[in-house]
Amino acid sequence: MTFDLRSLGWDPYFAGAYAAYDRPSRRPARVMRVDRGVCTVLRESGAVRASLAGSVLAAAAHDAVALPCVGDWVVVHTWPDRRVTVESVLPRRGCVVRAGAGTASQGGVFAANLDVAAVVEPLDAAPDAGRIERLIALTVDSGARPVVILTKADLVRRPAAIAARLAAAVPDVPVHLVNARTGDGVADLRRYVDHGCTLGLLGFSGAGKSSLVNALAGTTVVNTHALCADGRGRHITTFCVLTPLPGGGVVIDTPGVPMAGRAGIDEGAGRRILSAGRCSGRDRRPGHVVGS
Repeated sequence: MTFDLRSLGWDPYFAGAYAAYDRPSRRPARVMRVDRGVCTVLRESGAVRASLAGSVLAAAAHDAVALPCVGDWVVVHTWPDRRVTVESVLPRRGCVVRAGAGTASQGGVFAANLDVAAVVEPLDAAPDAGRIERLIALTVDSGARPVVILTKADLVRRPAAIAARLAAAVPDVPVHLVNARTGDGVADLRRYVDHGCTLGLLGFSGAGKSSLVNALAGTTVVNTHALCADGRGRHITTFCVLTPLPGGGVVIDTPGVPMAGRAGIDEGAGRRILSAGRCSGRDRRPGHVVGS
């Protein structure tokens, strides 16, 4: 399977950074997944596994942030024996750092170059407004536009009323009410994965992020399990993965974001939202539930 790099988010910003590395044996690629120092990357010619070059490992020895993460654009080198190595990580437009640390180096980067970051919160238990605001703060720090997606609307009574109450708590952020099983509300999310746009999904385990990936892809690309006996979602995703979507655009599914020990996260940052975004769907109305 081949890819149009522009559909994966390649643009003049990354092209300019790549120009210094351009060689016949080197090509740009986007990191789809990272497994113990080996990356799955997407090139124009398709997906390939790539090990880390000595230059990347040397940089990471001084600062772990230099390691490639999901969503990064990297320079890959193909050797005569057809081995592929990641030679460099191109400068990031922004990144999401795990909560619980004061610096990126301490916390670790787990997703990069998001255009929109969605805080995913299920309605089948009482939604935690404080957690939503803290995750919004995390997305603002990443440079991405924040949105809120409320899932599992079929499992509660009066989901619209709950959504409206939460929307009032984050007045500058679009709030979407979604039922991934029936597809209700999914169409409103497609604006965030236009051709070349990257949507990241953040939230605790069992919030329904993997089901959203499948709904956006229109097919099963991520395995999901039945609910536990108490009705809660199961912990499925244990790693970040980037999924290209039909028609262009990508979505990044993340594991449950740890929220314990929130040093370095401004509790009020969720209310200081970026006012501009690169992708479509920028209209906002304070306290508005999209589709209501």
